[in-house]
Amino acid sequence: MLYVVGLGLGNEKDVSVRGLEAIRRCAHVYLEHYTSVLGVDCEALEAFYGCRVTLADREFVEERVDGMLHQAREADVAFLVVGDPFGATTHTDLLLRAREEQVDYEIVHNASIINAVGCCGLQLYNFGMCVSMVFFTDTWKPDSFYDKLAVNRRNGMHTLVLLDIKVKEPNMEQLARGRKVYEPARFMTVNVALEQMMEVERTRGEALYGTDTFVVGLARVGQPSQMIKYGPISELARHEFGAPLHSLIIPAPDHTLHESERDMLRSFR
Repeated sequence: MLYVVGLGLGNEKDVSVRGLEAIRRCAHVYLEHYTSVLGVDCEALEAFYGCRVTLADREFVEERVDGMLHQAREADVAFLVVGDPFGATTHTDLLLRAREEQVDYEIVHNASIINAVGCCGLQLYNFGMCVSMVFFTDTWKPDSFYDKLAVNRRNGMHTLVLLDIKVKEPNMEQLARGRKVYEPARFMTVNVALEQMMEVERTRGEALYGTDTFVVGLARVGQPSQMIKYGPISELARHEFGAPLHSLIIPAPDHTLHESERDMLRSFR
């Protein structure tokens, strides 16, 4: 049996009782380690769960997951996911492969950033399409998020912007020389996301937003050091949000907000 267990957003104790029971009866436990990260290290998980936890990076999940599925035919195996198991499409692909291999599986859900962002006071059913912001390079600056944001704002909906993380990314120059060397981990900040947003606005020139547009910056949602700040882009672009993970929300135009949403946002000014 394969158990796909959501761990929530904070630390080792955010796992559900049902999830913990599943983990403790498994012969093999893997922690997915590239779509998100917890606020604690793997050793803290091992101490609390009482078992060895193996890190499963992108290469493992995308290229060597067949070995884990083979183990799940013979014994109970847990695949741990920060947040909720369906917070990333990679995990849907894992379950499709499990079905193809006729491996039984069970899903244990948990909180994810998709619903935890309600902590800022914006009502979840007023969110539109979620978008992602990737790190720009000199030659690659995707702006597809801009069109989705335009639709959301036109419809009076909030937009959650998920910010890029890069864990164990290969150095392409070294890879071309036949050496597998990995780049240091990088986590996009609210500041970088806002800088990139303004760069796209200058290129597109459609006045969808500007430095005076009010946004919500969030850091370490679900952790004791959680931070929420509401203010204009010009202000939040300079604010120090601290350690990862960060997220960003572009609220619907102010005149469309519910009174309680306005009151909550102002409390984070």
